[in-house]
Amino acid sequence: MLKKVFGSAVFGVEATTITVEVNVDSGIGYHLVGLPDNAIKESNYRIAAALQNNGYKIPGKKITINMAPADLRKEGSAYDLTLAIGILAASKQINAENLDKYLIMGELSLDGSLQPIKGALPIAVKAREEGFKGFILPKVNAKEAAIVDSLEVYGVDNITEVIHYFDKETPLERTIINTREEFFKNLEFPEFDFADVKGQEGIKRCMEIAAAGGHNIILIGPPGAGKTMLAKRLPSILPPMTLHEALETTKIHSVVGKVKDSGLMAQRPFRSPHHTISDVALVGGGAYPQPGEISLSHNGVLFLDELPEFKRSVLEVMRQPLEDREVTISRAKFTVTYPSSFMLVASMNPSPSGYFNDPDAPVTSSPAEMQRYLGKISGPLLDRIDIHIEVTPVPFDKLSDERKGESSVDIRKRVTLARALQTKRFEDSDTVHYNAQMNTKQIRTYCVLDEASKQLLKTAMERLNLSARAYDRILKVSRTIADLEGAEHINGSHISEAIQYRSLDREGWLG
Repeated sequence: MLKKVFGSAVFGVEATTITVEVNVDSGIGYHLVGLPDNAIKESNYRIAAALQNNGYKIPGKKITINMAPADLRKEGSAYDLTLAIGILAASKQINAENLDKYLIMGELSLDGSLQPIKGALPIAVKAREEGFKGFILPKVNAKEAAIVDSLEVYGVDNITEVIHYFDKETPLERTIINTREEFFKNLEFPEFDFADVKGQEGIKRCMEIAAAGGHNIILIGPPGAGKTMLAKRLPSILPPMTLHEALETTKIHSVVGKVKDSGLMAQRPFRSPHHTISDVALVGGGAYPQPGEISLSHNGVLFLDELPEFKRSVLEVMRQPLEDREVTISRAKFTVTYPSSFMLVASMNPSPSGYFNDPDAPVTSSPAEMQRYLGKISGPLLDRIDIHIEVTPVPFDKLSDERKGESSVDIRKRVTLARALQTKRFEDSDTVHYNAQMNTKQIRTYCVLDEASKQLLKTAMERLNLSARAYDRILKVSRTIADLEGAEHINGSHISEAIQYRSLDREGWLG
């Protein structure tokens, strides 16, 4: 007897429906075809034990299973439940008339309990698109899948619940989530607040500008100056995520199985990989491509602490994603694309000893050592970072000051207003939403300078020997500074402040 059951495969951040055809006929044998990987080929052992421990069995007949489309490689153990239900239905051990209306996924333990799967959200989105009535999956993933409305989501703990649902029509408890209510409920304030930062008013100003325009920023300063502390607080002043951004971000984290119990991610992600990370772990890839750290930072912040300690090859592979805001991974038979629109926040010491330009510490590094240290970061990568700022140690009198600084809530209000201006400015564009994303044509349109500002920028370009890309970065930052003030046009003070935020372009840093 032939039965069809439906599962799903995730490629990139999109799902593809897999039709599992199970045929039970006279003879002996177990044949699984359709490009399954080793985890799927081993599923018959898990299925046999799970069924045996719950009063069922794999029939002693010839079982042929085809996973269509047959030219698409399937991977992972999430098809265990799909295959098990298909075998029971095809061998007439259960009556399952409505199998074609449901998408079924789950990894089986030997006792029949279900383990969590990856990619529940994109699978649920695809199930709704293709008109499935419901989605049956492990209870751990139910909230994540229930984000998708107009789809019945049933979370189960054991295979017997699924068997009784189809065979005896025993009802399952449907998981229902009010997506908007869940989103706003989870919109909690982060634990790190700028109110706890002593001094560093100039750096806070830079962080506010970076957050308002979505600009990449690098902090340069000696050990203990507060670079990491400041970076960790940046997400607290970013505008709250929209519902669309939250769904987009959750989908990426779902693919790698990193979605928490609450289901929908309401907080912007903050990723801080160690400097020993490989290029594949950073940008994504592998034999079966998975999102890397830059994609997991989508709509949030990627913090690279001690930037020169990262391998040169790792840093160079970021150059294209920083420009294109997506990562494309190509293999012989398929190509996947992961979004990677993130804010890059980097920190570094100014020299190997960490104390160059610190008036209170002796310089212990030779010019050659310093040049070699700073040379680990290529010019093209630095050009893609809009704001370079020096962080100096906080003096004792400010450290001991008991008064609180300006809170992240107050700073975020100004940032959100500036972002609102940018959203309105770019409302006709599908790809540009804030100043850091502007292309050359938009820079020429929205960053018009008067003669005095032009002359000021020309002088800075000549003295600092800035590249054309650095010129565009200064204009973008100037536009953001003007937006924070609510100014319609860029003036000389905006240009002057933006030029100050190119520390690494100055003579004495990179030679």
